[in-house]
Amino acid sequence: MASFGQLNTILSPTVLILFITLPLSKAVLDAHFYDQKCPQAEHIISETLRNASIYDPKVPAHDSKAKLKMACPNIVSCADIIAIAARDAVTMSGGPYWNVLKGRKDGRVSKANETINLPAPSFNVTQLSQSFARRGLGLKDLVALSGGHTLGFSHCSSFEARVRNFSALHEGDPNINIEFAEKLRKKCLEPKRDHKAGEFLDSTSSTFDNDYYQRLMAGKGVFGSDQALYGDFRTRWIVETFAKDEKLFFREFAASMVKLGNVGVIEDGGVRVKCRVVN
Repeated sequence: MASFGQLNTILSPTVLILFITLPLSKAVLDAHFYDQKCPQAEHIISETLRNASIYDPKVPAHDSKAKLKMACPNIVSCADIIAIAARDAVTMSGGPYWNVLKGRKDGRVSKANETINLPAPSFNVTQLSQSFARRGLGLKDLVALSGGHTLGFSHCSSFEARVRNFSALHEGDPNINIEFAEKLRKKCLEPKRDHKAGEFLDSTSSTFDNDYYQRLMAGKGVFGSDQALYGDFRTRWIVETFAKDEKLFFREFAASMVKLGNVGVIEDGGVRVKCRVVN
């Protein structure tokens, strides 16, 4: 599996993990893939997650592998474990539930180099849409999946350029709320800054909700790529719609997660013995 530690500042944990662990393919997945082979798989993963951290699915996912190895050896792939754990992390935080399509195989080589294909926090909507289009995802998917930032956290390095020395004319990005920019500057003071310093991507960081979109409308997007969704006419109306209708956002997020998961599976891979190490 790829190394995740330095990546959680770009996408929400749930979307990010799927984005870099599910390579493109046209193979068919099945929601009932383990019904006969390992019917207790989802329960084991869910319970492991519940007893660990709901904010970072990759951690309990590896713990789940050890328990699944005892219950049904060499059956459940690490890719499927992560997809299920990502769904459960959202649900346990008050977000929507969706049926995870299963049957993925794990890669036989490390995918760490695929992180270069991740959308950067400075991307505009055109760049973001191109990145998502490579996975068969459209503008509505882009805005819906970006809403996963409701559970996200960013270190200063991913947004500091927006609030300090932005350009020759502006100290900060003119698209950011002035008071919010000052708050971010204070959290990222130099030179003796805590390497863990940063900001949650919305004000209800432990709850999956639509606060993220409301903050974009107030100019309080942490990433430039977040705020761009409200600044671009192609996506502004979607942001406004999700900000007003949380139930609709939940439905669209779940549908987009299914789409994201359905395009990613390795047809000629295997099932890893340990998620962090290729067989």
